[in-house]
Amino acid sequence: MTSADENPVRVGVFGLLGSGNLGNDGSLEAVLGYLRAEHPEAVVDALCGGPEVVAARYGIPATRLHWYRGEYRTASRAGAIAAKGLGKLVDAVRTAAWVRRHDVVIVPGMGVLEATLPLRPWGFPYALFLLCASGRLLGTRVALVGVGADEIHHRPTRALVRWSARLAAYRSYRDDLSRDALRAMGVNTTRDKVYPDLAFALPTPCGSAPSGSVCVGVMDFHGGNDDRARAEEIHRRYLDGTTRFVRALVEDGRQVRLLTGDACDSPVVAAILDAVDSPLVTAPEVASLADLMKEMAAAGTVVATRYHNLVCALKVGAPTLALSYAAKSDALMDRMGLAAYCHPAREIHADRLLEQFRDLEKRSAELRQTLTDRNLAATRQLHIQFRELTAALLPVNNRPRQEAV
Repeated sequence: MTSADENPVRVGVFGLLGSGNLGNDGSLEAVLGYLRAEHPEAVVDALCGGPEVVAARYGIPATRLHWYRGEYRTASRAGAIAAKGLGKLVDAVRTAAWVRRHDVVIVPGMGVLEATLPLRPWGFPYALFLLCASGRLLGTRVALVGVGADEIHHRPTRALVRWSARLAAYRSYRDDLSRDALRAMGVNTTRDKVYPDLAFALPTPCGSAPSGSVCVGVMDFHGGNDDRARAEEIHRRYLDGTTRFVRALVEDGRQVRLLTGDACDSPVVAAILDAVDSPLVTAPEVASLADLMKEMAAAGTVVATRYHNLVCALKVGAPTLALSYAAKSDALMDRMGLAAYCHPAREIHADRLLEQFRDLEKRSAELRQTLTDRNLAATRQLHIQFRELTAALLPVNNRPRQEAV
């Protein structure tokens, strides 16, 4: 029998990685940490949105997810529309060829089975379907690990997501809400399990003692897939409510640090800085979830919108208030013992938000202890997740390789 060194397991990672979303990259980092610790013999590469970033930051070979570089830009001219159409055919061949080179492909976390933000079916949902269909056809096991999902009503997107989930060899979810959503869309989830978000497996940075500053995580928020008709109205209300909240903190003499979770959030930061115009409001640059966690660990409290901003704040034990834009945020806050501190991102009421914030600060010591306990539990559960992943997928060195069919 050949040894693992002679015949190393070939693992691919797949997703919108290296594209500016820190949460997606944090999930990748957690999975790479697991593979390097538990399966150092594995040969790992990526099919992803930002291959140059992934290769430089994580030291693994990476291939561009889409043949057509303008995939996520709106196509209005005939040439662009034709190029997009051709790209769908080319991507089917490219994806199958990439999948065939691997024993296992892991989709690390991310909300790959949801549409809580605007999403076109022939973008990432189609890419995920190609991955899972290629895996089933070619005998490569595709694992959706710790992913997020919600019940999707747009029929083409729903169909692609449902079939992707059905064709995957392994599924686990980051909350019960996600598993329930897949079940409601007709996927048999009897054997699927729920674990904390993969980002809870990342190292917690050593920071200074919490100060009296407030971290406010903002988002370029326009509602979800079902809100396209009033997207600008939702964005205007969100920006106005967040700005009024920041201004109220400044009037109390508080230092505010504006944080993002995606490159597209920068205009929101700029708008708030311009509207408030105070030296008490700053916007440090962050390039990773580790950077976000360092900022939040040094803060007294956190108010955040993006899901993985919340994860970072909760992981470092910071009393946190969620500007919740989807049920996944509410589920996360409930799991970590802070269900009372959710406020709707679509309808921010500055006075009510301030009341919740002041109550959060009053209970700071109690909530920090709660978060310490919940984080210990999350770490234990993720150790179980990774052991299960190894047992289910990665002892492939001891099995005959599956041939293409």
